[in-house]
Amino acid sequence: MSIDLAAANAELAGKTPQEIVAWAIANSDQPLVTTNFRPYESVILHMAVQAKPDIKVLWVDSGYNTSATYRFAEQLIKDLNLNIVTYIPEMSAARRNVLMGGIPEVDDPQHEEFTRQVKLEPFQRALAELKPDLWLNAIRKDQTEFRQSLDIVSASKDGIIKVAPLFNWTEADMDAYLAEHNLPNEHDYFDPTKALETRECGLHTQL
Repeated sequence: MSIDLAAANAELAGKTPQEIVAWAIANSDQPLVTTNFRPYESVILHMAVQAKPDIKVLWVDSGYNTSATYRFAEQLIKDLNLNIVTYIPEMSAARRNVLMGGIPEVDDPQHEEFTRQVKLEPFQRALAELKPDLWLNAIRKDQTEFRQSLDIVSASKDGIIKVAPLFNWTEADMDAYLAEHNLPNEHDYFDPTKALETRECGLHTQL
């Protein structure tokens, strides 16, 4: 899949997220939307299935989600009739907890390997097997300093086109969309690879 990133970003500047999703679907043969069922994920998932009801939805389940997140995921999968594909780490959380003494702190030398095992490896395995040419994600530029350097359309190191329809939206925009479409939200969320919400987990810096 060959897309001129500069031209694409110029074309999509000022477009609504729904228009960006429609552009992405029209320009891909094997689109994929990724989710971790964190807060506000119903927004990107709802937009994606409105544009393409059978779009593959990739969930890399680290095994460390909260009970609330698992309940939220099941509700959204059912309500939006998601074509969900779940990938999990090769080692169980219980076994890893014994070997690593629980979740390593960010400054622990084991943290990088922990992140690789629970997030990066299953995600890379999923991309290799599902072979998407376009990856819809929910990143927004107001989330981390690193994301402010990105754009709506970018490319992964493997050449997969990454599209972030919500890139220029704020939390207030997200709240308004949830209310307009009567979508659920869940704030009881935990990412074991990040100590702070402003920290990157590695998916967008390493892939």
